[in-house]
Amino acid sequence: MSEKTRNQEELFIQLLEKADALLTHFGGLSTHPSNAMLEDYIAFRWRAQNGSGHLIPVKHPNLVRLSDLIGIERQSTELNRNTRQFLHGLPANHVLLWGDRGTGKSSLVKGMLARYADDGLRLIGVSKEGLVHLQEIAEMLWERPERYILFCDDLAFNEDEPEYRELKAMLEGGISACPDNVLIYATSNRRHLMPRQVRDNRYPQNDEDELYPREATEEKVSLSDRFGLRLAFQRISQDTYLQIVSHYAQKRRLSVSTEMLHRAALEWEASSSGRSGRVAYQFVADLAGRLALESDTQTM
Repeated sequence: MSEKTRNQEELFIQLLEKADALLTHFGGLSTHPSNAMLEDYIAFRWRAQNGSGHLIPVKHPNLVRLSDLIGIERQSTELNRNTRQFLHGLPANHVLLWGDRGTGKSSLVKGMLARYADDGLRLIGVSKEGLVHLQEIAEMLWERPERYILFCDDLAFNEDEPEYRELKAMLEGGISACPDNVLIYATSNRRHLMPRQVRDNRYPQNDEDELYPREATEEKVSLSDRFGLRLAFQRISQDTYLQIVSHYAQKRRLSVSTEMLHRAALEWEASSSGRSGRVAYQFVADLAGRLALESDTQTM
């Protein structure tokens, strides 16, 4: 064997060893993540692929300060209490956060991670497609010392989708138990996660209608009923909207009078999808960018 060939083989072996080390550290494509990965990160995503899935670490999680969430103090207090019970190994409930879009449902869940990551709280984002693997995810976390929230964001189901039955089984009633260190926090714009029609509550009018409409209705609402804690989020008032605008403007240290700030914020809201904390944040971000650009232009 020539020296050149031997060097090429040695280089190839080194590359394989490095690849194997990386796969081991990040859990690879295996269903079971490595201990090193679970210890090094506080947030993960479950990637469903080819009938199975694996955890992907989130290197830069979106950590939300709870002090930035204005107008949802009651919901924040309730979720914080439930999360603290969970962290202390006390009985706690799965949580459904439902209501109008842009009202802080997802941000509130991420705010729990920001507050309690140092206390062992971890967050795993699970898409609707990944719900069929909920039991699989729970099994791999069973012996871990951390406390895991499986975060199902922006959920909604149609009647012919099977994923909602997997979620029902995980919440309550499945063959496999849910480990004590796992909870499900889900957000949705729908109170019952599934569409409700007027015909659900009327008597059958023809041969194709449901003979027992009440049973069909019970099936639809039974999913949301399995969340022990349900927090409602409504559209915020104008005063709360302007309070949020002022808060973000102060954080960015914008030199704009309150009167001008609020007038521009109301104009922005009128041309947006509605009044919400998200719209307030977007307005201040746009205003900060425009002011900075104008300042840079004047100094050129």
